[in-house]
Amino acid sequence: MKKIAMTLALILAGFSAAFAQKFALVDMEYILKNVPQYEMANEQLNQLSQRWQKEVENISKQAETLYKNYQAERVFLTDEQKQKKEEEIVAKEKEANELRYKYFGPEGELYQKRQTLMKPIQDDVYNAVKKVSEERGYQTIFDRASSANIIYASPRIDISNEVLAKLGYSN
Repeated sequence: MKKIAMTLALILAGFSAAFAQKFALVDMEYILKNVPQYEMANEQLNQLSQRWQKEVENISKQAETLYKNYQAERVFLTDEQKQKKEEEIVAKEKEANELRYKYFGPEGELYQKRQTLMKPIQDDVYNAVKKVSEERGYQTIFDRASSANIIYASPRIDISNEVLAKLGYSN
């Protein structure tokens, strides 16, 4: 009876091991920092963002200057001149807001440029992760950089360097 129970336990252990899922971790921040195209794209986006921000700030400053001048001259202006100056100030503020939205809005030029520059890099990284997963038989791969729930993970299950190697970068 003991031999049957022991055999049955071994068989069950074998089945559970056969169905156990293999998983691994990657550190996307680490991977992306080691991909030169990503760093260049990031730098290009930062420069573009700064240039557009300066452009928006210049128009906002123009609106502010118009308003300060209006405040100083207001007592000397007729009602018609006041209204014209107020409309000019409102138009300049509107121009600044429209430009800000055009560049930095949810579907703005910065977002579109980011998609254009980053999407191919992200796709390459995803495909490299997928290839490593298929080659090594992983069912799940977690990103340790974006998961605050991972308290500890053994370095043995981190495949970030393998993904970099698949991309053609060694570290």
